[in-house]
Amino acid sequence: MIIEKKTWPKYFEEVKKGKKTFDVRLADWNCKNGDIILLREWDPKAKKYTGRQLKKTVKYVVKTKQLKDMWPKEEIEKFGFLVIGFE
Repeated sequence: MIIEKKTWPKYFEEVKKGKKTFDVRLADWNCKNGDIILLREWDPKAKKYTGRQLKKTVKYVVKTKQLKDMWPKEEIEKFGFLVIGFE
């Protein structure tokens, strides 16, 4: 399946350069290993697509609500979460 998603210029460029090998999204849609994510660069100031796009293959998916149960609410509010990608 091919899934289109908006990506802001800063993140688009980091994916293009190979520095960003992960993505964090609200889990209001589904994807699985082998799906193709079509990242379309979106200019939030102009409120339009730039025309640049990248295709990436999904290699690993984590969908969870459990993180909030792993740490005290006060620590989550203070520090937030890190999502770490590996090469």
